[in-house]
Amino acid sequence: MNLHALRLFHTVASTGSVTQASKLLNISQPSITAQIKKFEKELQLPLLKPQGRGIALTDVGEELALLAGRLFAVEQQIEQFAEQYRNGTNGSIRIAATYLPAHFLIPAWLAKFKQQYEQVEIMITTTNSSDALKQLLNVEADIAIYGGIDEEYPDTIQKEELFQDELWFVVAPNHCYANQRVTLSEIIKEPFVMREEGSSTRERLLSLCRTYNVPAPTISLQFNGLHEAITAVIAGYGANFVSSLVVRDYVERGELSRVYVEGIQLKNTIAICTRKHEPLSAVAVNFIEVIRQAP
Repeated sequence: MNLHALRLFHTVASTGSVTQASKLLNISQPSITAQIKKFEKELQLPLLKPQGRGIALTDVGEELALLAGRLFAVEQQIEQFAEQYRNGTNGSIRIAATYLPAHFLIPAWLAKFKQQYEQVEIMITTTNSSDALKQLLNVEADIAIYGGIDEEYPDTIQKEELFQDELWFVVAPNHCYANQRVTLSEIIKEPFVMREEGSSTRERLLSLCRTYNVPAPTISLQFNGLHEAITAVIAGYGANFVSSLVVRDYVERGELSRVYVEGIQLKNTIAICTRKHEPLSAVAVNFIEVIRQAP
């Protein structure tokens, strides 16, 4: 079927006049008439009939005009759909995030993003850093957002650092080391409450012990969630090594206390990771731009 001729016919049917269709499409009247006549021969159906000094639709022409209207309405929807995806106003993003950004940063970022891109679907998986990296490498996530990026990562990963916060040792307020200055060897003798293996802060703590040649701490309690680990320390058991973003409010309220370890000042990197040399979708680009502009 000649879709160009169908479009000409639809325009004539919509305007009710070859003259108006000619003006609208900037095509000469004889050309429009000739192409519609050829279209009628192709379909072997009469579409137009003379009426006074003008033309009218035949019964078949009326029905075809309705079908053509539906077709071109769907065409317009497809064009709008494609434009929205190109502009990033429609589509989806899969995000793998570690606990820190997932609970303390991403909710505010998403609220700001959704105000501008309401139709975008966002799927977030909260996991530890090693699994987040695995999801990104296996193309199960479009973006990975880390709180405490691994020191080593594959060359196929592109890292963009957003900002840094401090890593703190914390204990319950009634602990003997609360608000005290101690050595790394002293604090490491305490039982630690930490997240599961693969957690970036746990790995940073073990790396710290190796760097200063002190024994690794005893992980007496292990949780899959950081909230549970913090709650156990607040209840009076052991110590934790954690991002200041997570526990700052607890410390300010007096529910936890810092332990100042001599010579130790570690930073925690908050970063976005993507697959290097692979173009991001417009939706993902827009989301990252919102994050960059966040305070």
